[in-house]
Amino acid sequence: MTNNENVTDNENVTDSENLTGDERSTLVIGGRGKTGRRVVERLRRQGRPVRVGSRGGAPAFDWDEPAGWAAALEGVDRVYVTFQPDLSVPGAPDLIGALAEAAVAAGARRLVLLSGRGEEAAEVCEERLKVPGADWTVIRASWFNQNFDESLFVDSVRGGELALPVADAVEPFVDADDIADVVVAALTDERHVGRTYELSGPRLLGLHEVAAELSKATGREIAYVPVSPQDYRAVLRENGLPEELVELFTVILDGRNAHLVPGVREVLGREPKDFADYAREAAASGVWDV
Repeated sequence: MTNNENVTDNENVTDSENLTGDERSTLVIGGRGKTGRRVVERLRRQGRPVRVGSRGGAPAFDWDEPAGWAAALEGVDRVYVTFQPDLSVPGAPDLIGALAEAAVAAGARRLVLLSGRGEEAAEVCEERLKVPGADWTVIRASWFNQNFDESLFVDSVRGGELALPVADAVEPFVDADDIADVVVAALTDERHVGRTYELSGPRLLGLHEVAAELSKATGREIAYVPVSPQDYRAVLRENGLPEELVELFTVILDGRNAHLVPGVREVLGREPKDFADYAREAAASGVWDV
């Protein structure tokens, strides 16, 4: 899943809620990430107690420290599961399975997993989530619009050049706000238990078209430049990102996801946000100003 859900500089959410009486909370793992913080905000607007699962939380949640999971799960009856850095990395299925078992044992039956479209490794993780006693929902998302303004490619847009090893591939980019709305529905409405939803935006875009939309939104020339996998692997290494993402780019952009899917409309009863609307809103925020 090339969306780096947990990579964000946003720190505008607290880490825990005080629970009173029989009130139980939702644990949002990666609650400072692109979809996670949006899920936190939406649940709180509904008046629901939320615990942000993060290394800096109180209690902390760290995928690499299973001994601390019990404290993070105490008082929780539902969990939004996002995994850092990606469900395709070695060891992810075992961690997802262990987390699901720990959650159910702690009394958290409702589990919602953020997964990726067309990724065999992610599908293994999906199966490991489905432990006995779990009321699970799987959300398979296309590439996030917000990859261009909140993490992976924000500096590239500011610099006026998108360099990626994907040639003429197309992708139905989906907005993180739409994903968060679907996740909240899955966490709070029993009709979504046992369902797998695939989410996409309303149209297919190649990177040349993405660059054109970003150029229009920013009023500056943003170019798309295809690069070789070898060159991109070096870029990832320089930025401290897993080099395996090169293979993931080439696999999921081989045409398997080059079609629209109706998940947003199925769950929310409306159409997903278009990339042009996203780009216009992001540009207005000043994130790409230079």
